[in-house]
Amino acid sequence: MLDDILHKATRIFTPVVDATFLQEEYFAIDMSSANLDLTMDMLAKPEVHHQYLQDLLQRNSAKVAYGGYLERRSLYDRSNYFQAKDDKGKRNIHLGVDLWCPANTKVLSPLNGKVHSFQINKNFGDYGPTLILQHDISGYTFHTLYGHLSEASLENKVVGQNVHPGEVIAALGASEVNGEYAPHLHFQIIVDLEGNHGDYPGVGSQNTLEHYRVNCPNPNLILKID
Repeated sequence: MLDDILHKATRIFTPVVDATFLQEEYFAIDMSSANLDLTMDMLAKPEVHHQYLQDLLQRNSAKVAYGGYLERRSLYDRSNYFQAKDDKGKRNIHLGVDLWCPANTKVLSPLNGKVHSFQINKNFGDYGPTLILQHDISGYTFHTLYGHLSEASLENKVVGQNVHPGEVIAALGASEVNGEYAPHLHFQIIVDLEGNHGDYPGVGSQNTLEHYRVNCPNPNLILKID
């Protein structure tokens, strides 16, 4: 039922990064462990990974590389933050969609909503500055999370502040503040925040996959990039 509501919440392609980027300028990228171009040496150096992405986009006449929902990635092996600490296992399955584009790219709200919470998540490989919006549609409440933002994105934010479709709500952060990644937006839908504020897991394990698959529906239901 919720998937149907999310799908109907937007009628056409709905950007969450710079509205001047056209749908045909998005390029689907494989960031999974199967992509042998993504060596650990590259992933450990955000500036090298960013250049790889920019070269890929240029070759394909594109401006945004995107993808990653429920993708199994070796990217997280570089940080102890994602390693197994209990019976839930090692976290390496991505729960949102990433949109890879330069730092300072504008971030947009796709829907009407309000600010639920925000904070800077400082673990190595974490989100860095993070914003969560709450949305209420047809009697259903759900949330969208925006990770890897600039620190300035959280300035003057107020819990309960209203936002509107297409409104600029943030900007992408550089690797120095975004968890040490090549610049990108992590966009995730979350039904139940499970008591979290300004944070929610963006990476799950095989043991938790079924829970997160239900609680974190496919972001493309709203974005309609494909």
